[in-house]
Amino acid sequence: MKTGLLLLLLLSLTIPTLSHATAAYPSVPGTTPADCSFSDGDTNTLIPPRREVYGDGRIFDITHRITATMPSYESPDGVLGQFLWLPYSMKNGSLANMSVFKLPTHTGTHVDSPGHFFDHYLDAGFDVDTLDLEVLNGPALLVDVPRDKNITAEVMKSLNIPKGVRRVLFRTLNTDRQLMFKNTFDPSYVGFMKDGAKWLVENTDIKLVGIDYLSVAAFDDLLPSHLVFLESREIILVEGLKLDDIQAGIYSVHCLPLRLQGAEGSPIRCILIK
Repeated sequence: MKTGLLLLLLLSLTIPTLSHATAAYPSVPGTTPADCSFSDGDTNTLIPPRREVYGDGRIFDITHRITATMPSYESPDGVLGQFLWLPYSMKNGSLANMSVFKLPTHTGTHVDSPGHFFDHYLDAGFDVDTLDLEVLNGPALLVDVPRDKNITAEVMKSLNIPKGVRRVLFRTLNTDRQLMFKNTFDPSYVGFMKDGAKWLVENTDIKLVGIDYLSVAAFDDLLPSHLVFLESREIILVEGLKLDDIQAGIYSVHCLPLRLQGAEGSPIRCILIK
């Protein structure tokens, strides 16, 4: 009995204090987290942690939290309508709380399958459930893109990404402008032009392309760039990443989409580990 109490005491001393966010990596730039405290009827107040960094600064959550105020593609008012509700509530007599949600599959941080822009691929079954998890998980390079232009062939050449690198996350002016934290969709976001996508496909070993807004392709080259990336079915696109305040460099990336059979896209949870 004494041994068990001693073990619990040691564990309580070694577990770090939890916080909503850190000054270096806030949940939402320019804001403070909402008060989610709840009294348990005693003198204690329960405050759930909402973190962006875990493991003593080694693990970064690069997934945007899904809220009604986040942007949605070509929407002036963010995520439209109620997307989360509680039809079964303990407050109303149910034995447990059970929520229901309804979202476009390309909401927030998400992944594209080949069937997103190739109808015959979707008909053949190339949905998000067929994406290669080995591509979505492994060593990755986070790079900063020149801030004054879209990602063209010239820009790709200037990044000097070594051969053999298979996963690259492109941080752009989108992050500086905090576009993923704005309610209204902004068509002036930075993305790949067709020649940039073509250069990547023909001159690199990259199979995972990640970017910091809702589309990897620039608005003016939306269809051509996607077609270049997805035609081979070998490249996976992860869009809407949260790359604020993370140093450029090599990490281990881990991205897991929902196993939605028949879906051409899916919300995805992505983390970086130092």
